[in-house]
Amino acid sequence: MNHHARRQALSDFLTKQRAKVQPEALGLPLGTRRRTPGLRREEVAQLAGVSTTWYTWLEQGRDIKVSASVLDCVATALRLTSDERKYLFSLALDSGTPQIPLTAEQPEIPPSLQHILQELTHCPTIISDRRFQIVGWNVAAAHVFIDFQLIPREERNLIQLLFARKEFKSLAGNWSEFVNGFLSIFRTYYGQYVDDPWYEQFLQDMQAAYPEFEQLWNQSQVSSAPDVVIEFRHAKAGKMLFHLTSLQVQGAQDLRCSIYTPAPESNTEIKLRKLMHPKASPAEAES
Repeated sequence: MNHHARRQALSDFLTKQRAKVQPEALGLPLGTRRRTPGLRREEVAQLAGVSTTWYTWLEQGRDIKVSASVLDCVATALRLTSDERKYLFSLALDSGTPQIPLTAEQPEIPPSLQHILQELTHCPTIISDRRFQIVGWNVAAAHVFIDFQLIPREERNLIQLLFARKEFKSLAGNWSEFVNGFLSIFRTYYGQYVDDPWYEQFLQDMQAAYPEFEQLWNQSQVSSAPDVVIEFRHAKAGKMLFHLTSLQVQGAQDLRCSIYTPAPESNTEIKLRKLMHPKASPAEAES
């Protein structure tokens, strides 16, 4: 993300977060002259203990001097979550993660992670890198989603596939929520790797190719590990409920493991076993 793009991302984020905070929740009078939802800039400045001019310049993305302590006051005033605070600091302080350049070669999945991937027999699991390029998956994922082996490696970007492939759109009953979960993670990477121009180009390409992307991207939150319940309408198995757990794998390659655990209150695991073992006897499918 270049300097201009980073400042614009900071401006958009602060504006959106300010609009989310309800004045009455902070004991502020609603008044009759509020033209937009949320707090006014001068109210954020007052709550953060800074001048209105300074906060206005910060929200406008101007190149001003910013300290971590003052940013922390702004984050408190806007009631930011831990992930949102990290995102704010990355953008405002230009403190992105030092980059290990990504090559054209597919990252190598560590043997221990590969073992975990295969052991999650009836939990569809996808492993992706910091650009959401899919680098690994298990058999269950191929049955529930799509056989990623049939997709050219350079086209296996999970964010793009959510919009490009009809299989994903028809699969998720609550598709927007499904997409928003991944976009919230993607936004954390967007703020974390502030010097990687790939992200800005990817966003431009997605907005140009898929009209619905821009709205969902602008509405997306910031979360490194959202816990989402997903309802799938599988063509062969019918209704399936999964809990999505997204885990960041420790290591230089910055891999992420997205695990879909069958909801215990449903019969999803039974359906998944039958889907994966259609010729097995009932006893074999249960084992």
